[in-house]
Amino acid sequence: MSDTILNPILPGFHPDPSILRIGSDYYIATSTFEWWPGVRIHHSKDLVNWHHAAYALTRTSQLDMIGNPDSAGIWAPCLSYRDGLFYVVYTNVRTCLGAYKDTHNYFVTAKKITGPWSEPTYLTSIGFDPSFFHDDDGRTWYVSMKWDHRQKHNPFPGIFLQEYSHSEKRLIGKSKLIFKGSKLMVTEGPHIYKRNGWYYLLVAEGGTFYSHAATLTRSRKITGPYQISPYHPLLTSYKKPRHLLQRAGHASLVETQNGQWYLAHLCGRPLEWRGEDRNKAGGYDTLHCPLGRETAIQAVQWTDDDWLRLSHGTNTPEWTVAAPKLKRVYATPKSESEIDDFDSLKLSPHFNSLRRPVNSNWLSLKARKGFLRLYGHESFSSVHNQSLIARRLDSFKAEASTAIEFSPKSFQQMAGLVVYYNSHNHAYLYITHDKELGRILTISKTDRNVYSEIKKPVSLDKAKRVWLKVVFDQTVFRFFYALTKDAWHQIGQEYSMAFISDENATNFTSNTKAFSFGFTGTYIGLACQDFTGGGMHADFDYFSYRSFPTTIALKKKLKTKKK
Repeated sequence: MSDTILNPILPGFHPDPSILRIGSDYYIATSTFEWWPGVRIHHSKDLVNWHHAAYALTRTSQLDMIGNPDSAGIWAPCLSYRDGLFYVVYTNVRTCLGAYKDTHNYFVTAKKITGPWSEPTYLTSIGFDPSFFHDDDGRTWYVSMKWDHRQKHNPFPGIFLQEYSHSEKRLIGKSKLIFKGSKLMVTEGPHIYKRNGWYYLLVAEGGTFYSHAATLTRSRKITGPYQISPYHPLLTSYKKPRHLLQRAGHASLVETQNGQWYLAHLCGRPLEWRGEDRNKAGGYDTLHCPLGRETAIQAVQWTDDDWLRLSHGTNTPEWTVAAPKLKRVYATPKSESEIDDFDSLKLSPHFNSLRRPVNSNWLSLKARKGFLRLYGHESFSSVHNQSLIARRLDSFKAEASTAIEFSPKSFQQMAGLVVYYNSHNHAYLYITHDKELGRILTISKTDRNVYSEIKKPVSLDKAKRVWLKVVFDQTVFRFFYALTKDAWHQIGQEYSMAFISDENATNFTSNTKAFSFGFTGTYIGLACQDFTGGGMHADFDYFSYRSFPTTIALKKKLKTKKK
């Protein structure tokens, strides 16, 4: 029986955790941004072992993301429970570039965490990161930040509260400002809890990069005023460069059956982690998180004066945490197989698509038995109709492979294996057609919208089937191909993992208004394009993915290097 929680508990792209316990079951809902389906939910019995359980948004009537820019879509869902129903409150961000943000907020409900989830009820569009608080007097409160686009004002003016009427199915009364935020600013991600007659407001502050933090406040009245904890901030990694878990913030609380308390929170693991050498490496401006923002958990305890602190006595997240006194449950009924041979007629829930659900217009598991068929649609630059399925990269050391059959007739027809961060940042190993060489295998790289290709593509001659592979080795990744099974040859150069990171995907103009955000994480995917409009298809025989834990190995390796 493991007595330790090893962070992150949800590695890879799993940001903005909202944690909930119902009986002996624990659930975490995380943001999914432009990836489909929306709102990923994990389940655990012991806070140590987690598995994917469901998605809340699986129909276009619940979620329309066609045209949403990169890192828009689903931001910071909140999972709650009232009178036999699960609630998920969520934002569909339609615009997030420049001064304006179009942030439409809804909620859906279900009797079971696995669904079916209801059609959405619209709430408001004042801001993002909303949550519901169901008080013990039967009233439900909507809590959210409000976005202020005006240049002379703070765009994060604070946290607002408004009552929700279940009978009228709408917000009622006036919206009230209950907390302006601390000096850390960028006040968002609010959650309210009640204990010993106190209302506790937990918010994210400092922005979601390296100055991120969690702030705890309290009031005797839900409407405030709220007092900031004397142990402020509750959680942060800022200015603590020796710690493995950086960017800590955006948190939520849960109490176990036996009265222990835990804090689920967002974090990031930089490639360049060097322990004591981090400051010498150039500081926070030189760090990159290609796995995206992940979910970790910390043990917390209440002080004698009814404030909350991390159990180990500081406000810095720990890599290893004492597990709760609960029976360990290792079963993972929906765990991912290492090899998906596409024999099932249902796509694995570990695959995601971009902005739109899978349908027979662009993906088929029936057209050719034992194969996944993709019909070519738009380019990786599209925010509309891409033919791409992908899964999260969840380790710095991993590999993925596939076998493809594809017969393009034009350079405008392509299919293969992609390492994808967003429409501006990706690397693609693919088959296409060249006028002189015929059918070829090549690589293109798009880095902040700058496109490049390798100089020496591989002629495929009459090879009907081609095996493709990508290998991630901590700070770099490489592509390989084979014309006969397992006879691998490297193609192209090695690529830095830094270019597929949150930081590299976040670009700023000269007046500091971001025109591209990096809020997601790296995916490995299968893709097909046909710019001729003919819908040329590619057949993939399997998809294999293996990851290898590297936290300890990377730490030891770098310390050895230092000596």
